[in-house]
Amino acid sequence: MSQDIEWLLKEKYLGQESDAFFADVKRMVLGEPLGYLIGHVPFLDTTIYLDSKPLIPRPETEFWTQKVIAEMKRGAAGAPLRVLDLCAGSGCIGVAVAKAIPEATVHFSEIDASHLPTINKNLETNGVALSRTKVAHTNLFEAFKGTYHFILSNPPYIDMDLHRTDESVLKYEPYVALSGGLAGLEVIQTIITEAPKHLERGGELWLEHEPEQSEAIRNLARENAFVCDTHTDQYGVERHSVLVLQ
Repeated sequence: MSQDIEWLLKEKYLGQESDAFFADVKRMVLGEPLGYLIGHVPFLDTTIYLDSKPLIPRPETEFWTQKVIAEMKRGAAGAPLRVLDLCAGSGCIGVAVAKAIPEATVHFSEIDASHLPTINKNLETNGVALSRTKVAHTNLFEAFKGTYHFILSNPPYIDMDLHRTDESVLKYEPYVALSGGLAGLEVIQTIITEAPKHLERGGELWLEHEPEQSEAIRNLARENAFVCDTHTDQYGVERHSVLVLQ
C-alpha cells in the first residue's frame, strides 16, 4: 500500500501533498483501484487512460500482448496486417499493437458505448492515426465485415462460482467486462464459434482466459477448425490460448 501511495503522490499530485491527495488516499484504503484514482496506467509502450472506468489492464494481458506484437513483427514482410481488438474496453491491446506496428489497420469492438471516447483518446494520446482504426459500439463481430489476420481478445471470462475475484474488483470494475456467465465460458464460446468467419486462413485468435477453461477452449477450437496451443503467463498460470484457423 505504501508504494501505491507514493505512486499516487508522484503521478497525480507531482509530489505535492494536499487535501485532495489525502482524500484519494482514503478512497484507495477503502478499496478504490489506484488506476482509477490516477486516471491512467502504463501498458507496454503506451499510456492508457481510464476516463470511462473500463476494466483496468493487467500485467497478464500485457505479457501476452507483448508476445503477439513480437510475432507480428517477425511476419511484417507481407501485406499490412488487419487486427481486431475484441471486447476492447480501454483499447489497451489494440492501441499497443497499433503503436508498435505502424502499418497495421486496427479495429476495436466494444459493447459499452461509454468506452468509445476513452479508446479514441488512447489512440490519439499514443500517436496512432485514427485513419487506420475503426472504433465501434457493437456486440462482438456485428459491426465488422471482412477478415482479419489477428483477432485479440480479453473477453469477460471470470467464473464467479470460483469466488476468487477481489472484492474491490467486483465493487469498482465493470461487471459486464468480468463475468463470463456459466463456467466463465459463454462469451468465449461465442467468439470461438463465430471467429472463423472473420479470420483469414491461417489467421490467429488470441484469447485470455482462466486456467480451468483451457480444456474446454481446446475442445471448442477443434470443433471450429482451429489448432490450439495454451500458454502460461509470467506467473506460470495457463492464461491465454492461441487458435490458428486451418
